[in-house]
Formats: sequence, C-alpha cells, structure tokens
Amino acid sequence: MTMNLETLSYEQARKAKDARFDGRFFVAVKSTGIFCRPICPAPSPKEINVEYYPLAQLAMQAGYRPCLRCRPDSAPCSFAWKGVDTTVERAVKLIEAHPNLNLIEICEKLGVTDRYLRVLFSQKLGIAPKKYRLYGQLLFAKQLLHQTSLSVEEVAQASGFSSARRLQSNLKTALKLTPSQIRQGSVNKDDESTSSVEKKAADASLHLQISYRIPYDWPHLRDFLAARAIEGVESVTSESYSKVFRLGQCKGSFTATHNQHKNRFDVDLKIDDLSAIQNVVAEIRRILDCNTDPIIIDRSLKSTGVPVEKIRQGLRIPGVWDPFEAGCRAILGQQISVKAAINLVTLLCQELGEKWQDRIIFPTAEAIAASSLSFLKMPDKRRDCLRNFAEFNVRHPNPSQLEDWLSIKGIGPWTVAYAKMRGKSNPDIWLDSDLIIKKQIQRYSLDPSAAAAWRSYLTFQLWSMA
Repeated sequence: MTMNLETLSYEQARKAKDARFDGRFFVAVKSTGIFCRPICPAPSPKEINVEYYPLAQLAMQAGYRPCLRCRPDSAPCSFAWKGVDTTVERAVKLIEAHPNLNLIEICEKLGVTDRYLRVLFSQKLGIAPKKYRLYGQLLFAKQLLHQTSLSVEEVAQASGFSSARRLQSNLKTALKLTPSQIRQGSVNKDDESTSSVEKKAADASLHLQISYRIPYDWPHLRDFLAARAIEGVESVTSESYSKVFRLGQCKGSFTATHNQHKNRFDVDLKIDDLSAIQNVVAEIRRILDCNTDPIIIDRSLKSTGVPVEKIRQGLRIPGVWDPFEAGCRAILGQQISVKAAINLVTLLCQELGEKWQDRIIFPTAEAIAASSLSFLKMPDKRRDCLRNFAEFNVRHPNPSQLEDWLSIKGIGPWTVAYAKMRGKSNPDIWLDSDLIIKKQIQRYSLDPSAAAAWRSYLTFQLWSMA
C-alpha cells in the first residue's frame, strides 16, 4: 500500500531520519521483509526497495515483520485514521483505549452492527477490525518483551491473550518471531538501564518507554500540572510527573520522567493487576498527550492569526486521570483561584481518598456521595453540587455523554467542556466564555474557527499568553 501522494515527503523524512515524522508512517523494505520507523538508525535502503504505510498494522498485514532495532511498537501512535470516518475514528479510539472490550461490545457502544464495522474498516483503513486489534495486541506484547523481564505468560496476560501458547502462536504467524528472538534483539547498550524489571520488596516496578513526536513543550505541561498537583496523589519535579491511580479494580502508581534526548518518557509503573497494563499505559499516553502531531497543531494555531513568535512549539493538553476527577476539580474550582481550588481538592483527597503505599488515591464517587463534606469550607450550594455530582456518577459510572451532567444543579456547559478537554483529552473544546480567552481574541483579532478540530490547543495557547 504505497502512499503515492505522500511519497516525496515520506522519502525526504526517511532519508533525514526526521523525528517529527516518527509514528506518522512506517517504512517497509521489500528486500528484507522488515518495516521500520523513519528514525531507524540502520542504513537507509534504496527508494526502489521501499513501501510506505500509515499504520504499523497495515505493514504487518502486508507480511512485513517489525524491526528489532528501531522497534515500531514503541513509535508514537498515528493519526493516520483521523478524518476517514467518524465511526471508524470512534472505533479505533475504543479499540486502543479499551483492549478489554470485545468487538461486539465496541459495536454496541457505536450503535452499529459488526458487519457494518467490518465494511467501514475495509473501505477506510484497508484492514479488518479484528486484525487491527490483534496486530495492536502483538505490538504491545512485543514492547513488553523488549522493555521488561516479565515472563511470557505474564506478557500474554498483560496484552490480552488467554495464554502464553496463544501469544507465541500469533507472534510466529504474524510477526515471524518468537519471544526469545524478540528478547535477543532487545539488547541495546543505550537502553540497558531501562530494559528490565527491578524487584523491590514484594512489588514489581515495570520500566517502559513512551515516545512522542518532537517538538514537545514539556515546561508548559509540567508547570501547568505542578500548579494543580494534589499533595499525596501527585508530585511534579523539574523532569517528572508522578501519580497514584485507580482504573476499575486495578490500583497503581507511575512516574513518567521526561527524556528530552530520546524524545520519550521513561515510565516506572507499579500495578496490582497485569491485565490492566495496556489500559493504564493508554491513559498515561493520554495524560501526557504523547499521540499528538505537533506539525498539525502548529499549522492550526498559525491559521487563527496567533502571532508566530508567540506560538508555543509542541504544545500539549495536560490531562486528568478520568472525567470524574476532572469534574470534581472543576466544581471545587468555581469562582476561586487555582491555589484555593487545589487546597480544597487536596483536603477532599486527604479526608476521603484511599491510602495506597503511603500515598493517596483520588476518592471514588461512592466515598464522596456518602460524606457530608462538612470539612470543605465553601458555600453550601457548591458542596451540594459536588455531592449530587458524585451520586450521579454512582448511578451512571460511565455516562456515554458528559452533557448528561447538565441535569445536575450547579453544573453548566463550562464544567462539562473542561472535563471533556482534560478528562477525555478532547482536542476540539472551545471555552469561548472564558474571560481570558475573550480578551486574547479581541487583542489579537483571532479567528478561532480556523483551528476547528484542534481548538483545545488554541485554548491552552491563549491561556499561556495571558
């Protein structure tokens, strides 16, 4: 599947080993049967021997196996599917963010039949949804085999396979590799310090890498998170972000250390349920916004009229672990300063959060709903709003539309939009009622509509200019 319209730019990016294109496409070499990232350190093949694929899964479907040197499984996720079809976009997001859901459940969430979804995937992506998921699982399993010393059985569990035998069979069929071959190929002096699992007491600390496309504005994301960090739940240093979390029944913590020289985060992850690793890694990627294509964002910001010299190169959306936490933060922050709001959120966590390894997990909806919240020094109406919000989330733990929150007294469109932007990392949230945003639009005579599809980034850009 050669991308004819993009071949010239792909060829130039490949030969230059341009990290800005990492994950945007993959290079398949006909003579070796291997596909690579455009930043692969191996000598560049002749163009006549090359094919380009927008997705790693498509290269695998064509019979190519992933390179053991540049590790396509570690590349930033691609937006190659974006814009092809709304249903396909939603399906891909569900497949990648919820590996525990089977395709029938995904179809139910989408409101389509499995036959219709197969037709859409075939027409828009050139691959069946079942194969897309399988290849994604295999790439994740390959990443774990490279970067950790988990047993093959544990890797199978973590990547969604029922057994080590099933994982090995699929690896051999689809990747033409065995777990031992992958691990032999993972020897890399440059990464030796982060390519194993260290055992500390009874806990296993997994060390993984999460890549991103350059540029990446780490100082902006770091400072935004630091100003809103919840004591005991989160911590931020000059080069890292750490958080304790709950995902379903799974509990854990992670520390993501920014590695600017290698365009990635080195992640130390502690988790009490291996089967949740893929979901957890997906959430960490989202919080750090590692899947964004900064070239597209930069182009969108320029098109609105933002002065070029003021554009933050590599801007990212600082995520929140889930929409419920984002909603609680927004409610407690109504009509007060950021510092005062974080003091309230910290108090909420200290009083109602669950202790986990000397740290605190953000409170559950059940814990907040069952509390009088009398320890929070704020107006009764806002306290009632928070409790009603928690009760709503107890009854509806996974609302399909956050707009359903509008039925709760005290919650308006701004709170819903904020939760979508930070709790779901929706890239096109426009907080046009925000006072700072209004002033910036007027000051620079901006056209926000020009950034449609990426207005969340415009929001953070304008906030940063205040």
